Amino acid sequence: MLNCNPKYISKAKFQMSLKNGLCNESFLLIRLVLSYKQANVVILHKSLADDFEKFCHANDGPLPLLYRSKPGEWKCPSLSSNSDIRTDCLQYRIYEYGACTGTSTSLKDYFDQLKDMVTFYLGCSFSFEKAAHKVGVPLRNVEQKCNVSMYKTDMPCCRVASFCCNLVVTMRPIPEDQLEAVVEATYPLKDSHGAPVHIGNPGLLGIQNLSSPDYGDPVQPHPQDVPVFWACGVTGVEAVSNCKSPLAFTHSPGCMSITALKNEDAPVHNSKEIPMVHCISQNPLHYSIASETAVRKIRELESLIGIDPGDRGMKHLCCQDELLKTCLSLSHARSVLITTGFPTHFNHEPPEENDGPPGAIAMAAMLQSLEKDVVIVTDQRAMGLNKKIIEDGVQQGVLKTPVPLLSYQGDAAESALMFLCENGNLERPRFDQLIAIERAGMAADGNYYNARKVNIKHLVDPIDELFLAAHNIPGVTTTGIGDGGNELGMGKVKEAVRKHIKNGDVIACDVEADFAIVAGVSNWGGYAVACALYILNTCEIHDRYLRKAIGFPRLSKKANWASALPSITKEEKLLKILIQHGVRSGVTASLEMEVDGLPFYNVHSVIIEKLLEQIP
Repeated sequence: MLNCNPKYISKAKFQMSLKNGLCNESFLLIRLVLSYKQANVVILHKSLADDFEKFCHANDGPLPLLYRSKPGEWKCPSLSSNSDIRTDCLQYRIYEYGACTGTSTSLKDYFDQLKDMVTFYLGCSFSFEKAAHKVGVPLRNVEQKCNVSMYKTDMPCCRVASFCCNLVVTMRPIPEDQLEAVVEATYPLKDSHGAPVHIGNPGLLGIQNLSSPDYGDPVQPHPQDVPVFWACGVTGVEAVSNCKSPLAFTHSPGCMSITALKNEDAPVHNSKEIPMVHCISQNPLHYSIASETAVRKIRELESLIGIDPGDRGMKHLCCQDELLKTCLSLSHARSVLITTGFPTHFNHEPPEENDGPPGAIAMAAMLQSLEKDVVIVTDQRAMGLNKKIIEDGVQQGVLKTPVPLLSYQGDAAESALMFLCENGNLERPRFDQLIAIERAGMAADGNYYNARKVNIKHLVDPIDELFLAAHNIPGVTTTGIGDGGNELGMGKVKEAVRKHIKNGDVIACDVEADFAIVAGVSNWGGYAVACALYILNTCEIHDRYLRKAIGFPRLSKKANWASALPSITKEEKLLKILIQHGVRSGVTASLEMEVDGLPFYNVHSVIIEKLLEQIP
């Protein structure tokens, strides 16, 4: 029987099994030492060593550095007492000027060259499989007695000098009901790549075909399995190839160096945070990760805005975690469309109310600070008004930069697709997320109603068409924010609106959004989105997931994000700007410091204070 201690393993047995490629027997033997930490290996000329070490630190997800040798040092006492890097790996790749010119099971023939070369030992994902197995997560590659699948992505690593490449990932199909278990089990194991960097559709990483891995073997998923991707040390192999040094060596993918360290003795991430997994899209399938603390704070924000000051029955419309899922989705988005405008005061000019624009501008300010592309879409007749509001907002410091304004009239059958996608191509959407806040929504009869059942269709452009079309565009997510059930996107809760809201049988919006955020006043929903985005992006777990564990944490930008948060001072200024332009309170039509008939001071100002109390 084979002894599981690495120093007793017969390498000859491995080498024999390698003659016909990386066969099942090789990996069965590897699994026998699953309890021991494994290491990816990169061997470079000493002149490149400092830059490669910096490259590892800049991309520590795929390249967690376990040990850097001295030039010509063959042993690695910290990992194994009897190591010899010339023979430790089952198989090596030989690179000359970036091209793989062959493989070898020994580097002893390169005795002279190795004297001037440095070995890097890097953490390997095989080392965390024991942790996953321990909590009952099935590993399909182990069950199928094959190597794990490895893929090149289109995600560029942080470049250092001549070292540059795209991230390489491993993929393991994981049952959907055990996603959180595998994330929680692997997250602490920083030296073995830590938590996954992507969960869901491989196309979001630029991977076109899971059945054709770039390295390793295809692994067959079971029904209800979800593809889960971890950063992979083979990224180092790609970096060595791109470096084009005269001579370099790496392990062959799947043929790592096996150390004498037990996996349970490996250092773990010292954070006490617990990662939580949430599905944010079904088409394409996409999950995101955030810490338990961040999730708890966002749920508190959702609770704060869910009060019903007018006792209109809004509590019956609320669905838990709509704010969280919206903001997780927004956090991953690159381009966002926001629409607002409810012309409830049809006898006044302008007919707009002052609930909606402040919330829209609060979201836009935060999204801009997060370097998202943002546009606001509104009615053609209100373009001039909104342009003045934004200009004044910039002048008074409510916004740092103007938000581009667009209008949509829906002049032809394909207008919505042409507006949302380049040349109407569903594979090239211009926006990842559409948000409607206090935007008049189309009812079941095709009309638009205010809370008093007055039809205001003549004042509303058909922006609903964009939300309807978005349902057919993969990768585009929609959110509606409202406080009465007649707002765009509230079709998701229309049955509750009809049952619990006054005049709901007539005014209920029929257009459904993927997520529906219900607030006592719609502006509060916009403020909560801004605060939740700040919480997510200052969450270490979410930040790492966003950047795929490559590059550096973005917390240096925290001050800029904080300056984009809503505040009592900014919202006071914006409300005065709206009053100056004749935009009235929704309930009373008053040109006073109030929104929806509620005074700004001691009502709206208190909500803003409470929301900001959740900011870390």
